[in-house]
Amino acid sequence: MKAEELRELTGEELQEKEREFKRKLFNLRFQLAGGELDNSAELMKTRRDIARTITIARENRRGAKG
Repeated sequence: MKAEELRELTGEELQEKEREFKRKLFNLRFQLAGGELDNSAELMKTRRDIARTITIARENRRGAKG
């Protein structure tokens, strides 16, 4: 997901997206361990999506304070 799309979301929506990405990463790790994962690049993409979501949420919190 692109940063511009995430910046349009509210704080609650960002938290839900983060939970969604973490669930996806959990499932991908199980697929990897079971030998079912076809596209291993999806792991890195999901980890980056999580980091991007956390970063934008932090930016929003700092912007509200300052």
